[in-house]
Amino acid sequence: MKKIVHACVLRLWLPVLLWALSASTAMSAPALDGLWKGPLKMPGGELEVIFRLVSLTGGEYFATLDVPMQRVSRMAVQVEVRGDTVVFAAEEAGSRFIGRLTSDGKHVAGKWRQPGFESPLTLTFSPAAINTAPKARLTPPYREEEVVYTNLPVNLRLGGTLTVPAGPGPFPAVVLVSDTGPHDRNGTAGEYQPMGVLADHLTRRGVAVLRFDDRGVGASAGDVTNSTLSDLVTDVQAGMNFLRARPEIDVTRIGVIGHGEGGNVALLTATQPLPPSFVVTLAAYGLPGNTVILEQQRALLRAIGVQDPAIYAFSKQQEAMQEVVRQTPDSKKAREVLVKMMRQNDATLDTVTAKNRAAELTSFRYRSFLSFNPALLLNEIKCPVLLLNGTADQIVGADGNLSALAKALSNSRDVTSKKLPGVNHQFHADPADWALVNGQPHETFSPAALELIRSWIANRAQVK
Repeated sequence: MKKIVHACVLRLWLPVLLWALSASTAMSAPALDGLWKGPLKMPGGELEVIFRLVSLTGGEYFATLDVPMQRVSRMAVQVEVRGDTVVFAAEEAGSRFIGRLTSDGKHVAGKWRQPGFESPLTLTFSPAAINTAPKARLTPPYREEEVVYTNLPVNLRLGGTLTVPAGPGPFPAVVLVSDTGPHDRNGTAGEYQPMGVLADHLTRRGVAVLRFDDRGVGASAGDVTNSTLSDLVTDVQAGMNFLRARPEIDVTRIGVIGHGEGGNVALLTATQPLPPSFVVTLAAYGLPGNTVILEQQRALLRAIGVQDPAIYAFSKQQEAMQEVVRQTPDSKKAREVLVKMMRQNDATLDTVTAKNRAAELTSFRYRSFLSFNPALLLNEIKCPVLLLNGTADQIVGADGNLSALAKALSNSRDVTSKKLPGVNHQFHADPADWALVNGQPHETFSPAALELIRSWIANRAQVK
């Protein structure tokens, strides 16, 4: 297998650093699981911000930030609890909320800070919705099978679901690859299951689909958090080999569809021996990692109302810190410099927060992403490729990343590149097109994207 340089790509690459509190602090910390919502008054209007918190073992939290009016979804947030003081920090966007929890545990009153702006904000608690009603599931018009197969070079068990259209076959098939981080085979995020939706859509229309749990999730062994791009490519190859051994699958029509980082994994799989017959990418990276990071920061700051002069100043600060990381291989020395820089840039930033941020900026994964070149080896790809991005994607901007990928795929004679209006990084449709469930809008995988993927595969794989 050819060596794939640059070890790991992060999805939001925005690092979700789970703040490790001491055992005594964790035991005394208030329970914050659920949604914390509040109106943020901005120049010229008001935005609703929603923090979603899920407690983990050890007293830590996994948290994200949504700003629905600005199409910001699942921005990574760091959580710290100090007695009745709560800190929610989206440090990659330079934004923090610091407040005090009321005695009834229902409100947190404090101040929101972001580059060039600060405002009072009160968050109100509401528990995460739990649907206790039994979920009826109609029997699908295709075969569905729980499968287990092995990545032989590393003797790693992978578990997933194979769906096969009705009839004798042989059928074209695809392997689905999720975005960065630990995902189950459906790519589940709350009630949104993009990989499950995509698999159902394609299988109903004549394409067999293998979707699998990431390493360390569900029925799969291993640990995805310490996996390199090369490791993930071998997992996809194992899935393709599994499909090749199935009599109902046409071995000449096996492709790979990948989302985010999974799109880059899919492309790199096509540079290896026994490549897929075709590749579809959903919001794959095309620009160098350091550029992607800066573009993400600028897009997120703009979305939450930061003015251009403050965005420019913040971006220059981040460029300077990137340069420190790149030029200082000694992580201890780099962290010392970074802490000083961050506190010089923001006098309100406490030392603990700065040190934690510096540790993330000098981590193996961040360093790898800074030097990541997604165009590497892509000129060796000969199979057809469909590149998709949404115009509302604030994580992987459509214009620059699609152009860079299309240019790198210059030796492939069949490259289709499409921008989908109103679609974001999670491939949600424009909110105006969301389905209504019990009278409430329900996030929906873009129907336009589903049909485009289906029709493109049908034309390349001769789906009947």
